[in-house]
Amino acid sequence: MPWVVGIDEAGYGPNLGPLVQAAVALYLPDDDPAGWDTLKSVVRRCHEPDDGRLLIDDSKKVYTRGGLEALERIAYGLFGTVPDAFGRFLRFQALPDSRDELGRELWFDGDERLPVGVGADELLEAVGRWATGYTPGSYTLQVNLVPTPRFNRVCDEDGSKGSVLARGVVSLMPVFLSAGRVGVLVEPDAPLLFLCDKQGGRNYYAAMVQQAFPDGWVVAEREGAAESRYRVDGLDRPVTVTFRPRADGDSVAVALASMVCKYLREVCMRQFNRFWQRHVPGLAPTAGYPGDARRFYDAIRPAMTRLGLTDDQVWRKR
Repeated sequence: MPWVVGIDEAGYGPNLGPLVQAAVALYLPDDDPAGWDTLKSVVRRCHEPDDGRLLIDDSKKVYTRGGLEALERIAYGLFGTVPDAFGRFLRFQALPDSRDELGRELWFDGDERLPVGVGADELLEAVGRWATGYTPGSYTLQVNLVPTPRFNRVCDEDGSKGSVLARGVVSLMPVFLSAGRVGVLVEPDAPLLFLCDKQGGRNYYAAMVQQAFPDGWVVAEREGAAESRYRVDGLDRPVTVTFRPRADGDSVAVALASMVCKYLREVCMRQFNRFWQRHVPGLAPTAGYPGDARRFYDAIRPAMTRLGLTDDQVWRKR
C-alpha cells in the first residue's frame, strides 16, 4: 500500500494576504490511490446527497455550499486538537520557516482559539465518523504559508510569480521521506505517490522534482497536457510525482489539501481584516482578490505609513 500525498494551494491570485500550500498524506490501497472508493462509506462529494457522510471535495465547492464551517469541520477537525490556539496548530503542522515568517506579520494572532465557527462536539463527531472508515493515525498534514513579504522576495529573486508555488512544493515534498512524518502505524518504507494540481498550465516539472529530491534521479515517464508524471529512482523507497489539471477531483488527499489551504487562508484573512479595521474604523473587509483589494489597500495606506509598513510588506507585486 502506498502513501498518497495530495498537494494543493489557496490564495495564489489575491493581492493581499498569504498564499497557503498544504500536503496531505493518506495510506491507501494499491488499487485505489484516489481513495474515493475506499472511503465511500464515510466520505461524500458535493454532488452527492447529504446522508451523514463527511463532505470532502474541491474547497471552492465546499465553501460555496457550507461556508467556513464546512471547511473547518474537516480541515481542522481531522488535523487539529480540540480546542487549541492557531499558533500552536501551526507549530505542529507548518514548515518552520514559513511559520516564523507568518509570526512576524503584524496582523497575525497566534493566540486566536480554534475552531472559530464549529463546536468541539461537531469536530469530535467528524473525527469519529472518519475513524469508522479509515485507520486512525495513518494520515498526516504539512503546511507552507507564504506571507506577502516572502511572496514579493521570491518574485524579485526569480522574476516569476510561479516560482513561489514551485519553491513551496519543493519544500513540502521531501518532508514525507521521513517515516516519522507519515505515521507509525503502517509500513515506514511504503511507496510515496505525490499528486499535485498543474501549475499555470505547465507540462514540464522534472527540474522542480529533482530539486525536491536531490539524492534521487528523476525520470520523466510522461509529460503532456493531461498529465506529467515522474519517477524518482535511487531513494530508500519508490517515489512517483504526478501533476494533473483539477487534481482535487481525482483524489481524496488532494481534496483534503485543498480544504486545509482554503480554511487556513480564510482564518488568516479574518485576522488580517480585524487588524486593519482596528486602524481604519468603518473599513469593509476584503477577500484580497483583484478589484476589491485595491479599494482596501487605498484605505489602509495612511495607517501603513503610521505603522512604518512599506508597500512590499502588504501588497503583492504580482
